[in-house]
Amino acid sequence: MSLGELLVSDFGITPEDLNRAESYQTRFGGRVEQTLVNMGSLSDDQLPVLYAKFFNIPLIDLAEWEAAPALDIDKNTIAFLLENHWVPLAADGNHWILACQYPLDLSVNEWLIANNIDADVHIVGETEFQLLSSKYDTEQQEEASDEYLGDEEERLKELASEAPTVNLLNSLISKALRQGASDMHLEPYKGRYRARYRVDGVLHEAEVLSPRMQLPIVTRLKILSGMDIAEKRRPQDGKIEMKIANQDLDIRVSALPLNDGESMVLRFLRKDNVQYDMSVIGLSDDIEALVREDIKTTAGVVLLTGPTGSGKTTTLYTFLNALNNDDVKIITLEDPVEYQLPGINQVQVNSDIGFNFAAGLRSIVRQDPDIIMLGEIRDKETAQIALQSALTGHLVFSTVHTNDAASAYTRLLDLGVEEFLLNAALVSIVAQRLARKVCPKCTAEHPQQEELIAKYDLQSLAEKFNVETIKLRSGKGCDHCAHSGFKGRMAITEYLRCDDEIKVMAKDATFIPKAKAHNNSLARRTLLEDGLYKAILGLTTIDEVIRVAG
Repeated sequence: MSLGELLVSDFGITPEDLNRAESYQTRFGGRVEQTLVNMGSLSDDQLPVLYAKFFNIPLIDLAEWEAAPALDIDKNTIAFLLENHWVPLAADGNHWILACQYPLDLSVNEWLIANNIDADVHIVGETEFQLLSSKYDTEQQEEASDEYLGDEEERLKELASEAPTVNLLNSLISKALRQGASDMHLEPYKGRYRARYRVDGVLHEAEVLSPRMQLPIVTRLKILSGMDIAEKRRPQDGKIEMKIANQDLDIRVSALPLNDGESMVLRFLRKDNVQYDMSVIGLSDDIEALVREDIKTTAGVVLLTGPTGSGKTTTLYTFLNALNNDDVKIITLEDPVEYQLPGINQVQVNSDIGFNFAAGLRSIVRQDPDIIMLGEIRDKETAQIALQSALTGHLVFSTVHTNDAASAYTRLLDLGVEEFLLNAALVSIVAQRLARKVCPKCTAEHPQQEELIAKYDLQSLAEKFNVETIKLRSGKGCDHCAHSGFKGRMAITEYLRCDDEIKVMAKDATFIPKAKAHNNSLARRTLLEDGLYKAILGLTTIDEVIRVAG
């Protein structure tokens, strides 16, 4: 199989892109795969796998070689190999074991022949190369640290713009995007610098980086995101706009000083991949029908509750998207505006100039909107304006931080909102969590199905909610889901409609249990029950439900 055929069959390269890259190679030289990387059609962290498959050379087993000591080899030889992205791992006379990024490097192969060296070769990526080569650069680190004393800022800028730094950061971001990560965490750990990805709400260790790369990576991120590279004592925030692997990205960057370095967190906002559709967020059919009724009302407040990261904003955007047409004016007030929605007026608060949620909401009401989305209700003033806006003919969406739906009442009362205002304005409250979905490619019957049915009394739940067959599933793990057994997330929800029964209830210490009992009498599920309901339909696992809603 030719390299081009392998790129098309195994790496998703289109024949059109391959033809463009080959045409460029004919005119200007270079390697086809590198041209594809430059075009954004192939990510550079896929190159090691490509070379391993095409040349039939094994990928490095980092666990085997990471702790191996540096070899006592002539410094000029080491410098020559490292300069060409080869690193020696072991040497026994003329038999050497080496790791390289590109095995057909002419100068290194000529050197091996000239020195009569029989080489076993392993393929490495940028991350592994930096980690393995770091054991040879103690002197370089000492020289660099001396240079910092003279002109630290210029030296940092130099380090940040060097090819190894640029390639490593691009490789980490490309890998995060391919795995569907929402965040990447870079932080010091046990004398190293590690990268972790948050995929479907759960952190996974992705790479362990060479400690020498910490400063260049942090500096490059600060430069790209507009931070002060000389400031290492205070937290900073910034934003990067870039294009990687044909994806336009907004990346929110946060820097936090630690006692042994800096923690950098990158949040990826991929506009092209976000779908604001009821079917995508995973509401159960009965809850979706109730919600659709609520959002079609002309006035009132619909609240979403849940902790940070439970998908409240995405669900609110989905509601707005369902209502977005030429007949209505929709204005949102957010902190910050993360995704742009066509046809919707989005406003970002700015506390530094006194433009907070309350001030922004007062201004929005004067703009004659039909629908208002308020990012969060944090204080009494904001809550009162939002509720009064509902009474004057506006449909208002917002969020509060509570554990379940009924607790939203007590939270708003604690802020100082009058009970009559709540009873008059609230339409419904939806509590939400996000649970990972079982990977559709490797789903299989759960091996402990009978034990779990008995342990959680799932038969009674199935009968209560008219489920004929219990189908507990679990993912075995495959390439599609990065061997996690899960792919994607869906909402687990508790719905509370603010009907006449709820309105007449006293909002005292007995309100929450009474509200839950009322919901139960209407055959509406709690958060845990909705999670278990989706587990017996085979959409998620019992363990995942207990993790997020138990």
